[in-house]
Amino acid sequence: RVKSRVAAFKPGLATDAATNMGAIVSAAQLDRVLSYIEAAEQDGARLLHGGKRPSDSTLDGGFFVEPTVFADVTSAMKIAREEIFGPVLAILKWTDEASMMDEVNAVDYGLTCSIWTNELSTAHRAAMRVQAGYVWINEVGKHFLGAPFGGVKQSGFGREECLGEMLSFTQEKNIHLRLRPKDA
Repeated sequence: RVKSRVAAFKPGLATDAATNMGAIVSAAQLDRVLSYIEAAEQDGARLLHGGKRPSDSTLDGGFFVEPTVFADVTSAMKIAREEIFGPVLAILKWTDEASMMDEVNAVDYGLTCSIWTNELSTAHRAAMRVQAGYVWINEVGKHFLGAPFGGVKQSGFGREECLGEMLSFTQEKNIHLRLRPKDA
């Protein structure tokens, strides 16, 4: 099910109306993303989709990579422990919620996470327990105007996209003024 949904994302040029996934930000980041894909394969993750540069000749020379999905990922693998900042999805299966949360929270990063479940109680419990600054439930990627965005642990501190971000550039000051001077 995940594979078919990811396959619908097509990397392309911003000028093409059919494009629903843009380029990687730089050549250095593209190389970094491709190195994570290679490491995942070497670590034994099973490639379900993508994992390479697109074959479309109009994208030659651009910083494009196909959306990539790996299954059979373990929490010890690099793609499960580090921030990739590229279109790579690592699927980790679990049966024991407490152990899974311990593994998820053992990583050094915590920018975002996405929890997929049909159980509302599981969604609430997991969202409260996971150490991430921004949590999606049954979705990923959407940001809402005014909702604070930012990470925890090695993923940063502070929040952006909200009033708090703007206020972080200010300094509070209190001035007390008595309108009538005391009579001497």
